[in-house]
Amino acid sequence: MSDAETLFDLSYTNPAGEKVALEQYAGRPVLVVNTASKCGFTPQYEALQSLHSEYADRGLVVLGFPCDQFANQEPGDDADIEQFCTVNYGVTFPLSTKVEVNGKQADPVFGFLRKRAGGLLSSAVKWNFTKFLVASDGTTVTRYAPKTDPATMRDDIEALLASRTS
Repeated sequence: MSDAETLFDLSYTNPAGEKVALEQYAGRPVLVVNTASKCGFTPQYEALQSLHSEYADRGLVVLGFPCDQFANQEPGDDADIEQFCTVNYGVTFPLSTKVEVNGKQADPVFGFLRKRAGGLLSSAVKWNFTKFLVASDGTTVTRYAPKTDPATMRDDIEALLASRTS
C-alpha cells in the first residue's frame, strides 16, 4: 500500500520510459483505469477516449494503466500496447508502462487507490477496467466495477468538474 497523502504525491512511468509526476494534475479530477488489450471490456477504451475528448478542456485527466495480472490479457510490451490503443481506439489520453495492481509489486498509484476506495470483501482489484475517479483534492476516490460503462460516469465527472470551479 502507498503512504502517499494524495494521488498527486505519486508518479508513473510512461511508455517512453519517462517518469511523470502526478502533481502536474493537482486541482483536477483524475480517472485512473487498469486496462488490457485482450479483455471482454477492452471496447471500453472507446468510451474512455470519449470522456477524455469531451472533458479534458474542462480539467478531467484520464490515465490508462495497462495490466497483465488477469488471465494474461495484456501480453504485449509497452510499445505494442500503445500502438494497439492508438490504432484500434484512437486513444490520446496518457498511458503508463505495464504495471501490477495487486500484490507486493503493485504500482504505488494502485496501492493508494485501493487504500482510499476498497472493493467488495477486500481492497484488491478484481479484474481489468476497474475505474477510480479521484476528486481534484487528490484524496477522495470513487471506485467503479469493471463492468461499469465509463459513459455512465458522466454525472459524477460533471459534479467533480462543477465543484472545482465553484
